[in-house]
Amino acid sequence: MKNFLFSVLTTLFCVLPAASAQPAAEEVLAMARRVNDYFMNNVPDPTQPTFVKKERPSHLWTRAVYYEGLMALYAIDPVPAYLDYVDRWGEFHGWKPRDGIRTTDADNQCCGQTYLDRYLMTNDRRMMEHVQQNLELQMQTKVGWWTWVDAIQMALPAYTKMYRITGDSRYADHAMKMYIWTRDTLAGGLFNEKEGLWWRDQDYVPPYKEADGSNCYWSRGCGWAYVAIVKAMDDLSSRPMDKQMRRHYRLLRKDFERMSAALLCCQRADGLWNPSLLCPTNYGGKELTGSALFLCGMSWGIRTGLLSLRRYRSACDRAWKTMATDCVHPDGFLGYVQGTGKEPASAQPVTYEQHPDFEDFGTGCFLLGAAEYYRLLTSRP
Repeated sequence: MKNFLFSVLTTLFCVLPAASAQPAAEEVLAMARRVNDYFMNNVPDPTQPTFVKKERPSHLWTRAVYYEGLMALYAIDPVPAYLDYVDRWGEFHGWKPRDGIRTTDADNQCCGQTYLDRYLMTNDRRMMEHVQQNLELQMQTKVGWWTWVDAIQMALPAYTKMYRITGDSRYADHAMKMYIWTRDTLAGGLFNEKEGLWWRDQDYVPPYKEADGSNCYWSRGCGWAYVAIVKAMDDLSSRPMDKQMRRHYRLLRKDFERMSAALLCCQRADGLWNPSLLCPTNYGGKELTGSALFLCGMSWGIRTGLLSLRRYRSACDRAWKTMATDCVHPDGFLGYVQGTGKEPASAQPVTYEQHPDFEDFGTGCFLLGAAEYYRLLTSRP
């Protein structure tokens, strides 16, 4: 009976979103600048390796996600210092994936997204040739399957951006082959179409359950997939689509719409999302990174006409309000960022004051959400 009542109340909440105040776009941009300035001031040299338990080069996936966010910020706030920061980083690493062009690890390919974004702005082949070599080798060897949902975000957009650049359908086809394998085959499929959410990896599919008997869906894991789907759709639609590309796009759109409806139903009253999406009693509480990624995807969906303004706009407004008021410190440091991990229980506790092991990917997620929400606020009705 308890679960039934929760389901009924959740359904009503989805259908009748609460009204919320809409901030001025300038306020959103100012907040994004503050958060980014904090990071750039604290990491003045983008070439320096990270030192969290061990040394890692600065083009690891956590930093690569930051640069995704920085490029999104630049798109709405073209400050030359942002591109200088990107280029110093890219040049230092030779515009190469982490571990070189033979890597098949999706985490190592994440930095390629920013390299390709810079190529689209400059036509400088140095910024894309090593990424292209890496993807070509992976397509030939057919190894490096995406066995964890995060990998979809790390690698899918690199392939679709390469399709956007070259028009070569092999890149999009291979990306979708990998996506569909993760979606439908790995451990019986990591995407639960019925509930519209993703299990993080094969360790969390049923019979694994949360304390209340619900399925375990990790907020940030679902957020990774959500934003990757958005990026891939954007890339596919950048060119005239033939029958195969339309088929790819339809599948991604169907998954995006299912995820959007599911996420709307499990949004917290304050506008954020719990680390465990369907189990508020087990690691419930505010969490920024997944929430920012959901804000990014929903804002994009409304702006492009794929999601209903009436149904989803309030969810975006409430998400941003709490991100801005409850998560951002006066100096731009971000609270409620869950550190690295793979499940709701990872890197707990998640609090306003707690410093995560890595700050960079949290900033990247925030900037992705803020930039897309800003674009929604400034788009024509």
